[in-house]
Amino acid sequence: MEDIQKEVHNAFEVIKNGGIILYPTDTIWGIGCDATNSEAIKKIYALKQRAESKSMIVLVNGDRLLHRVFHNIPEVAWEILEFSDKPTTLILDNPKIVAPEIISADQSLGVRLVKDAFCYNLIERMKVPLVSTSANLSGFPSPQNFMDIDLRILEGVDYVVNLKQQETKPNKPSTIIKLKENAQVTIIRK
Repeated sequence: MEDIQKEVHNAFEVIKNGGIILYPTDTIWGIGCDATNSEAIKKIYALKQRAESKSMIVLVNGDRLLHRVFHNIPEVAWEILEFSDKPTTLILDNPKIVAPEIISADQSLGVRLVKDAFCYNLIERMKVPLVSTSANLSGFPSPQNFMDIDLRILEGVDYVVNLKQQETKPNKPSTIIKLKENAQVTIIRK
C-alpha cells in the first residue's frame, strides 16, 4: 500500500499542474489527466495523434462522483454495474463538470467505476474524474501490457506510474454499453 500511496502522490502532483500520466487501470494501461482540464486533454489528443472528434472516457471512484458528472442516470445503469462480472464502461447522456473536449458530438460520455486501488485513490485525491484512454497511438492496437507500450507514448507523457510494469498476462479492455435517457440500451463492445 505504501507504493500505491507514493505513486498516487506523484501522479496527483503532475495532474494538478496540467500534466498527463501513463498508468495501470483495472483493464489496460491508460493515458490520463484531470477531466476538467481542457489543455491537458488536448495534450493527450496530440500525443495519441487522434482526432478530437473521437471521445475518451472518464473514470470515477463511486456513486457520488458519478452523480456529479451526469444529470440523469438511467435505473438500468445501476443494475448493469451491480451485475457486471468484468469492468464495464457505460456511455451516458449529458455530462457536466468535465471539459467539452471529451464530450461526444451527441452529448454523451463514457464512464467507468474503478476498483483498482491506484485509480480509486488517485481519483479520491483529485476530487474530479480521471480521463482514461488506451496507451496507444491512434490506429495502432491497444497494448496488452506495459511492455507493449510504444516508446513515443512512454516519452510523451509527463509521468509513468511505477506499478504493475512487470505483469505480462494480457489485459483486456472493458465492456462498453451505451444507455440513452429513454432507456435504449446498445452493446458497443462485449
